[in-house]
Amino acid sequence: MLIYKNANVIFMEKVIYSDLSYKINGILFAVHNELGQFLNEKQYCDLIESYLKKININYRREKILPPAFEGEAEGRNKVDFLIEDKIILEVKAKKLLITEDYYQVKRYLTALNKKLGILVNFRKKYIVPKRILNSLAKE
Repeated sequence: MLIYKNANVIFMEKVIYSDLSYKINGILFAVHNELGQFLNEKQYCDLIESYLKKININYRREKILPPAFEGEAEGRNKVDFLIEDKIILEVKAKKLLITEDYYQVKRYLTALNKKLGILVNFRKKYIVPKRILNSLAKE
């Protein structure tokens, strides 16, 4: 829980899955430090997976989402990682993140009824993991 004071008012914020997301961010920075910024998404995911195994964090890689509508082909949408059945991690390796990348994570959060997604782009000189919340999740 984060507590801070502003103009004699005390605010209390609860950061969702703070310990787990802190560990995930540590992994992301370690991967970026080790591999740099010019590899492909699968290579970053391979190293992320090895770090998750190394520190015994449960995960599912490329979890297939249920079809969004009748007639949609099975396995059309896959989450890069579902970590501890709580956090969706979506990895990108592209010049710029665009609005559709954020909406993609939001769709994944809704489809799996999860509260938190982390979106990261490894193509940049410095990574900035983005926390994306789903306030409608009923976990």
